[in-house]
Amino acid sequence: MSFSPSDSVTQLCTFKDCLARRILAQPGVDGQADTQTEADSLDEFTSYLAQEVWTYLPQALREATYESRESVPDVDDLSLDAIPTSFADTLVSCGISEDDEAAAAFLRKTLQDYVAEACAPPPVWSKTRTKECEICERSVPLTYHHLIPREVHDKIRKKKWHPESLLNSVAWLCRPCHSAVHHVASNEELAREYYTIELLLAREDIQKWRKYAAKQRWGVRRG
Repeated sequence: MSFSPSDSVTQLCTFKDCLARRILAQPGVDGQADTQTEADSLDEFTSYLAQEVWTYLPQALREATYESRESVPDVDDLSLDAIPTSFADTLVSCGISEDDEAAAAFLRKTLQDYVAEACAPPPVWSKTRTKECEICERSVPLTYHHLIPREVHDKIRKKKWHPESLLNSVAWLCRPCHSAVHHVASNEELAREYYTIELLLAREDIQKWRKYAAKQRWGVRRG
């Protein structure tokens, strides 16, 4: 399976989040971020730091996933010589690191966090059950929708559309929303184009259905 641009964005965001957690854990840094301005400032700061470093990291590290974990370089042995000096300068000037050596250690620990998260095994999907429908957000009896329908699994394996670990991924939907999903696209379309709840919710017809369904009271007989 090829590594798509959307996957790259996801991994960059994971790295950025790891940076944010490390920064908030530093002594003297207020971890509350209890105002929107503080949260926006942290987001802007970590976005800058992540972008400064990201393209200088080895490709295998930037594309780290559970499936590729065996090819991800050991962070402890990774050379950081190519990392722009602006990264360390920023950490030192902001009081996050004492010197360049401490900044390198900070980055290495952040990369260890990133690898651990990016290469984490997929969840046991049966344990991802929610209390509300993931489309209409109503607290009603739920069914599980195979985001990649089982009848096309053999074709997916042959075409290598998705990694094996995603084949049994599910979304928890109420019966009306479950039926709506299968009404808007064929099983193959669902498997190829709408294999996450986010991709389903990006469809205009599902958004229209969501607004309608959210207003319906479960268990009320009509007519």
